[in-house]
Amino acid sequence: MSTSVSTALVTDSEGNPGKRAATEAVAQLPGERVDFCQVFCPVEHDFERVLGGIRDVIGSDANLIGCSANGSFTQDAVGSGVAVGLVTSDTLSFYTGLGTGLRENVSRAVREAIGNLPEQVNDHPYAAAITLHDGLSGVGEKLALISQQKLGPEVSIAGGSAADDHQLEATYVFHDDEVVEDGVVMGLIGAQQRPVVAVEHGHEPLSEPVEVTRADGPIVHELDGDPAFEVWKDAVRETVSEEFDVRIDDLDASETLLQEILCEFEFGIDQGSQYKMRWPWIEDENGAMHFAVDIPDGTVLRVMHGRPDAQIESAGETVRRALQDAGDVTMAGGFIYDCACRGIVLGDEFETAVEEMARELSVPFVGFETYGEICMGPGQFSGYHNTTTVALLLPE
Repeated sequence: MSTSVSTALVTDSEGNPGKRAATEAVAQLPGERVDFCQVFCPVEHDFERVLGGIRDVIGSDANLIGCSANGSFTQDAVGSGVAVGLVTSDTLSFYTGLGTGLRENVSRAVREAIGNLPEQVNDHPYAAAITLHDGLSGVGEKLALISQQKLGPEVSIAGGSAADDHQLEATYVFHDDEVVEDGVVMGLIGAQQRPVVAVEHGHEPLSEPVEVTRADGPIVHELDGDPAFEVWKDAVRETVSEEFDVRIDDLDASETLLQEILCEFEFGIDQGSQYKMRWPWIEDENGAMHFAVDIPDGTVLRVMHGRPDAQIESAGETVRRALQDAGDVTMAGGFIYDCACRGIVLGDEFETAVEEMARELSVPFVGFETYGEICMGPGQFSGYHNTTTVALLLPE
């Protein structure tokens, strides 16, 4: 045995869905030993009960991390339910850590999580990390950069922001049997061959560059000296009319359709060969646009357009890029972090995007719809992203 990955998704609440998912996943492994478990769980479930059910099946020695989620998926299924990914391996090693008080002090929380990890992964020349964090903390960009600084540039990082089914009330991370709000959980993977990470989005520039001329943290009031919402509407008006057959000026800030359109017409920060996506939303009628992270004055943005077909293609492209980076090394399976905004844009077609990934990858994977994604790796545009697909593949 080298490395085996198994997955399961249980979308009903009969019995203990955590125990049922873990039992289904263990049955796919070559033996009963589990070294690592990642779990994604909707907020309507009793987290402690779900985790207890999983632990009953995988045993006390397995390392476990996870978080609250919107929808989840595996290579075989898509839905809102408890999803687990299990790994057993003779070539990988796993370590986990938890940090708390993320909103008050990002650096301290990351230090706390990393303090539980070994400084060096003995007998393994390669390392990768998974990071899951409170999706409402607003510190994703800072978290990604501090994690890279403390783990070192040679460690690839993938992960996502915990979610709560668009309620925007509270999100949670899991570490072994602990459930924590306002926290960050990390998993460190030592490997004989290099784990690979990749990220891609399905947006193209729609507008000319605009500059943030007045912002307050994550709230952007003005672009090029004009109300931000008005600048955005000017950029999307014609395309929205053609695609949705509505006048963008007739939609109120609270309307669901406007929120869907904002997911398809986001902002992008030009990074040369790539754009880093930033999802906005509207909470008032004063022309301000709200973001999940700080947007400093002077930031240059473009309004972007992410058509549904392009979102499906970008999911497959993420996997293709990861496999290309892997070269001749065989991958055993993977973890996928896919933005909830893409779920809104795609609707029922989100399943088509997962099927596209499954066709390209041909090994087990498990993932969830996030409130933001992290990808830091050699040759990748780095940091915290919105409306992307991030893949972490584990070598066999």
